[in-house]
Amino acid sequence: MSSIFTKIINGEIPSYKILENDKFLAFLDVSPLVHGHVLVIPKKEVDYIFDISDIDLSEMIIFSKHIAKAIKAAVSCKRIGIAVIGLEVPHAHIHLVPMNTVGDINFTQAKLKPTADELSAMAEKIRSTF
Repeated sequence: MSSIFTKIINGEIPSYKILENDKFLAFLDVSPLVHGHVLVIPKKEVDYIFDISDIDLSEMIIFSKHIAKAIKAAVSCKRIGIAVIGLEVPHAHIHLVPMNTVGDINFTQAKLKPTADELSAMAEKIRSTF
């Protein structure tokens, strides 16, 4: 079930990494809803988030919490929204989205097209808060 996320994990496709450990990877969405939109994925290939073991899922949420706090410190927003859609890529993932209104986490809206420089700067800004 190799996906684009597996290629990112394996370094075959570049990404704007925020943080990783032996089980999870957080990186910027390159087509974000808003600036600072981060994806958190397990390194183990699992298509459906509720097929992840209870222990790994709880650790993934805790890892996401750590990332969400860093995003909140780096991006001016009221909250960090969390969404699990799971239809667009066959690899479980959590969206962490800076929000000022509920519309900021509307996945039917047009996505932003940040430049590589903008993505690099945002990744560094978030990483600097750890």
